[in-house]
Amino acid sequence: MKSSRFLCASLVSTVIFLSPKCPLKAQSGGSNQQRLNQVLDQMDRAAANFHSLQADFVWDQYEKVVNETDTQTGTIYFRRAGHNVEMAADITEPDRKYVLFTDGKVQLYQPKIDQITEYNTGKNRAEFESFLVLGFGGGGHDMLNSFDVTYAGEEKIGNTNTEILDLIPKSPKVRNTFAQIRLWIDPSLGMSIQQRFTEPGGDDYRLAKYSNIHEGKIPDDKFKIKTTGRTKIVSQG
Repeated sequence: MKSSRFLCASLVSTVIFLSPKCPLKAQSGGSNQQRLNQVLDQMDRAAANFHSLQADFVWDQYEKVVNETDTQTGTIYFRRAGHNVEMAADITEPDRKYVLFTDGKVQLYQPKIDQITEYNTGKNRAEFESFLVLGFGGGGHDMLNSFDVTYAGEEKIGNTNTEILDLIPKSPKVRNTFAQIRLWIDPSLGMSIQQRFTEPGGDDYRLAKYSNIHEGKIPDDKFKIKTTGRTKIVSQG
C-alpha cells in the first residue's frame, strides 16, 4: 500500500510541476485575487508553447507514524504527442526504476526483479489526464474546474523568488488522496520548481523539487522501457 501511494503521488506531482517556460514578472502590488489572476493568465498564454522538456527531481515522501522520509531521485521527461501528453521518469536512487505514462497506461519497470507492473487508468483516464494538463496543456484557468485555487504569497526557494498557489481538490475522491496541493512557481520561467502534496490529516506529505530544467526535443527512446527477454509483465487492472 505504501509503495502504491508513493507511485500515485509521484505520478500526480510530476505531471503538475511544469508549466511551460515563459517569462512571468513578479508583481509586488495588487490584491491576492489580482495576483492569482496574473499567474493564471500567464500560465494560459504559456500553455500553447509547451512541446517537450526534462528536469532532475528529488521526491520526498514523509510518513509521521514511522517518522521516516523516503527519497527518490532521477530525471523526468515530458512531451506533447498530438492532443496527448506523455511522461517518463528515470528513477536512479535508491533503486533503479522506470515509470512511463502513455496511451492511458502507466508502466512501472523494476530492473532488479525484471518486472513491469501495468496500471490501466481505464474509466479514470479523463481524471488522470486532467492532472497531466495542469500547468501546461490545460492552462492556468483550467485548474479552476477541478480545484479551489488561492494565491498564498511569495517565498524564496534557494536563490529563486517564487509565487505560491494553494490548490484544494473539489472532488471528494481526490481529496481522499490529497487534501491540499501547494505549488511554488518560478516567475522568471513560468513553471513550478517545488510542490507539496499533503494527505488527509495534514501529517503525511510528499515534497517534490525540480532543477536543471531544459526544453527541446527528447529522444524517442526516453519514452520506451528497455526490457530483457525474461521480463515479467503484471497487470493491476
